[in-house]
Amino acid sequence: MPAHTLRHAAGLRHWICENAKSTRAYLKRVGESYPLCVPLQEMQMQELPREVHKKGDHLGEFDARPLLAPALQGHDIGLVSEAGMPAIADPGSSVVRAAHALGLQVVPLVGPVSLLLALAASGLNGQNFAFVGYVPSDAADRAKRLKELESLALKTSQTQLFIETPYRNTALLQSLLQTLQPNTRLATASGLTLEHASSRSQTVQVWKSNGWALDNATPTVFALGR
Repeated sequence: MPAHTLRHAAGLRHWICENAKSTRAYLKRVGESYPLCVPLQEMQMQELPREVHKKGDHLGEFDARPLLAPALQGHDIGLVSEAGMPAIADPGSSVVRAAHALGLQVVPLVGPVSLLLALAASGLNGQNFAFVGYVPSDAADRAKRLKELESLALKTSQTQLFIETPYRNTALLQSLLQTLQPNTRLATASGLTLEHASSRSQTVQVWKSNGWALDNATPTVFALGR
């Protein structure tokens, strides 16, 4: 994380998060670089509801305005997610919308965004791309969706990005190799910015011939296109 972002984090005592325990663990690490404004025990943590984690909050069904009460009293509030950047393939958009509705200033801070890092490492079209979330877990529905995404990518040159949970990485990769055309380019990325970072980008034909496998312990970003 950039020093500018860490300094801001160290200066906040009010937080909206997915999980208070892991957020405190994160802030403890921040405190090793920059002194925290108050002890961890005095941090005010508000957790987003579990249904927001599972279903997302981008459809506007969750009213986050009550979470922003401290901001209306003049306090800055930090929004943090478990991985990546809040509101980008992670919960948090409802909080941002609520802040705008209340006339509060929204300040995004620089940090790693797995989707863009994966795209940059893929060699695929970075001028025209779409993030489509998760593909179906049912095998037949998944194959149908992958064919749709491939058709769109090949027709429009728009890179298609999607993510998968660790325990379904292998099943998704197998489905991709069985479904996609041999010359379609498939890229995967996981753990970017970490020591165990992995990034591969080859045609489906090369994927098959090399017999590559994926780590089932790490969330993975997939991308396909020309």
